[in-house]
Amino acid sequence: MRRHCSILLLVVASLIVPLEAHHSFAADYFEDQRVSVEGDLVEFDYRAPHSWVHLMVKDERGGVEKYSAEWASPTRLSQRGVTADSLKPGDHLVINGSPGRKPAERRLHLKTITRPADGWSWSGPNTAR
Repeated sequence: MRRHCSILLLVVASLIVPLEAHHSFAADYFEDQRVSVEGDLVEFDYRAPHSWVHLMVKDERGGVEKYSAEWASPTRLSQRGVTADSLKPGDHLVINGSPGRKPAERRLHLKTITRPADGWSWSGPNTAR
C-alpha cells in the first residue's frame, strides 16, 4: 500500500510541475520595470498560448519601429470582454508593460492598453486602473 501511495504521489507531482512551469515571463522581460509605447496597430494576433499586439511606434529620429507586446491568452482575454475584433489595424494605442531583456527585439509584456480615441482600455489583474 505504501508503494502504491508513493507511485501515486509521484504521478500527481509530475502532472502538477509542468503546469506550474509553463514559462516565466521574468526569463524574457524585466518584470520590475515599466515602459510606455504609443503607436498605430498593424496586427492583433489573437491566439494561444498568448496573444500579441504589433504596432508601429515613432522613434526619436522621426522614423517608425515595430514593437510587439505579448498579452494574455484568448481565454483570459475573452473573460474580460476582449475578442479577436476588439482591436483593428490603424487603431492608435498606448501600451504600458515590462520591457524585453533584448532591447533590439522591441518587445513588451503588456500590462495595460488604452485606445485614446474612444477611451477603451484593459489592465491586468495586478495593475491598478
